[in-house]
Amino acid sequence: MRVIFMGTPAFSVPALDALVEAGHEVVCVYSQPPRPAGRGKKDRPSPVQARAEALGLPVRHPTSLRSAEAQADLAALQADIAVVVAYGLILPQAVLDAPEHGCLNIHASLLPRWRGAAPIHRAIMAGDAESGVCIMQMEAGLDTGPVLLREATPIGAEETTADLHDRLSAMGAGLIVQTLRDLPDLSPAPQPDEGVTYASKIDKAEARIDWTQPATQIDQQIRGLSPFPGAWTELAGERIKLLRSRVTTGRGSAGQVLEGFTVACGEGAVEVTELQRAGKKPMTVQAALLGLTLPDRLE
Repeated sequence: MRVIFMGTPAFSVPALDALVEAGHEVVCVYSQPPRPAGRGKKDRPSPVQARAEALGLPVRHPTSLRSAEAQADLAALQADIAVVVAYGLILPQAVLDAPEHGCLNIHASLLPRWRGAAPIHRAIMAGDAESGVCIMQMEAGLDTGPVLLREATPIGAEETTADLHDRLSAMGAGLIVQTLRDLPDLSPAPQPDEGVTYASKIDKAEARIDWTQPATQIDQQIRGLSPFPGAWTELAGERIKLLRSRVTTGRGSAGQVLEGFTVACGEGAVEVTELQRAGKKPMTVQAALLGLTLPDRLE
């Protein structure tokens, strides 16, 4: 098929690779414009743009698709279908209608649960038992379109957003190839009205740990916000990001450090297994405690 690919972050790259490997003709790649990054704040292309250029594919990065010119340029590609994966721009109706078979979205949740911007984070933070990928026919509403294929996967007891992100990215790549292969035989299923939830963007204000909360909730917060923005606590004025944890046994008053980096919570206790100090790389707690003295209590 003649495919327009629209995506920006690393999550989208495996789907682009899979489409090319499956023999589809990717006629153009759309991605967010390069952004300042790194210490020098030089413009850096998105992961999708970098990969597309390495594959020799044409890339466009308009700041909007609302203009008649941008829409005409896209329609002129005469694509059979567009595949959209975490692109980051709203697609006007004219863009949704331009490819012969419309636009398909790879969405990292089991719709209608977790429509919106941060479905992976929210699934872990909410303690969901499973997540998955849906291939959705796009329409004007926010992730409201009918679903062509879906695949579920359990969320591991110690899995972080980074872990689940990588698994769902690979799942989405396989599922979109299957969808395009079987497209004539697929019947889009409307999403049910029941069970709709919205995965709002992560606010950095959500990242500070309140040790008076139950251990289960704090563990989900740590894993759900790992690696970004990173749930944090303060030690002697230094903000420490906690990246991996597990619920464990232990008793004490909320915030009391019990043993190693096991901390009593409002209910139960959490064992932190990986952390990141300011300006440092992530490290195991065993390595971190060689140069870090924990107080008797965390606030």
